[in-house]
Order: sequence, then structure tokens, then C-alpha cells
Amino acid sequence: MDIALGAAVRIRRRTIGMSQEALAEQCGVSFQQIQKYENGANRISFSRLVQIARALQCRVVDLMDVLDEPTRETSGEVDVLTRMRTPGAIELLAAFEQLGPEARSSLVSLLRAVASPTPMGKPRQVA
Repeated sequence: MDIALGAAVRIRRRTIGMSQEALAEQCGVSFQQIQKYENGANRISFSRLVQIARALQCRVVDLMDVLDEPTRETSGEVDVLTRMRTPGAIELLAAFEQLGPEARSSLVSLLRAVASPTPMGKPRQVA
């Protein structure tokens, strides 16, 4: 749950174009503490979550939606939020959104080919 909540904070912060330093300043903590929250290394107290939500100009429930009753739909949301923690994922998604449908399809095919394991179980190497 800490990882999912931290990922929700990171996604919201990046969506509005706020740096970790700016969020930290508004919440009265260090940017390292914000990093720990976003990585799920430190649990966010409710009072701190209220501060973070205000700084991110959203409601607490907007950040906590992924923690609701674990249904198939919310499990998928947690999975997506967890994957968005991968370095470069948000930047990649932003660039992907700029592509046309044909380019998107080609890129997905290329990435599937590169990421699929070889018969020996290792990812393919692209020259």
C-alpha cells in the first residue's frame, strides 16, 4: 500500500509539473523525504497526506483511490502505478502520447520483440 500511495503522489506531482523540491518545501520536509514517500520506503501519515494533497492541488481521496477495496479493477491500477515507478516510464509515456497511431503500433511491436525472451531465457540484444 505504501508503494501504491507513493506512486500516486509521484504521478500527480509529475502531472502538474512540480519538482520534489517544491513539494518538499510546501510540506516542510526535505526532498529526500519526498523521495522516500514516493518510493514507498517511508509510510505517509494522514496529516502529511493532507499536506501533500493540498500542495498537489487535489483531494486526499484522489491519491488514495488505488487503496480502495481490492477489486480486479483497483489491482490493475496498483499494477500500473507500480510500473510507473520504473525510471523513465513517465517520460516514455509522454513521448508515446505524441506519436500517431501507426507509429505507436510500430513502437509497441518493436518493444515486444526486443523485450521478449530468447529460447535461453535472456532478453534479445539489439545491434
